[in-house]
Amino acid sequence: MGNRLSKIYTRTGDAGDTGLGDGARVAKDDARVEAYGTVDELNSAVGLLLSSELPDDVRATLTRLQHELFDLGGELCMPGFTLVPDDYVVALEKDLDRFNEDLPALKDFILPGGSEAAARCHLARTICRRAERRVVTLGKHEDINATAVRYLNRLSDLLFVVARVLARHDGGTEVLWVHGDQR
Repeated sequence: MGNRLSKIYTRTGDAGDTGLGDGARVAKDDARVEAYGTVDELNSAVGLLLSSELPDDVRATLTRLQHELFDLGGELCMPGFTLVPDDYVVALEKDLDRFNEDLPALKDFILPGGSEAAARCHLARTICRRAERRVVTLGKHEDINATAVRYLNRLSDLLFVVARVLARHDGGTEVLWVHGDQR
């Protein structure tokens, strides 16, 4: 399985560039690095969420998502490689349907929060939206797997629904947005 890191610092990036998975060197602020770096940030936010007390089905889903996000990051790091299949999107849609099934219909916007775990999930959702924007930007300059954008789009929807589930699970409530002239 490839090379293992035996030495963490290499000094090869000290001039502001970094290596991609295919060995190419690019600037650390390259659109590709921004895309997979934001996916990595999202994966870390999901990891933070996993440090919360969670229902077993949510924990299992989030753990699977971390592995899928690592696949996505790897795909984005290696131009021309495809590691994220359409099946990942199909699984997210099934998760969405399952978690959303018992939730009441939304009639108002909700504010991020409701419980600590729900707030962490909302944070992951907003990072997911940023990752999606970064991947879209990359796609304007280079060929990418279109499934990557669909995956992130569906994942942000799932994180929204899971945040709603977690607010209820933790005994919290969803905080409804109230327009300024109605407060």
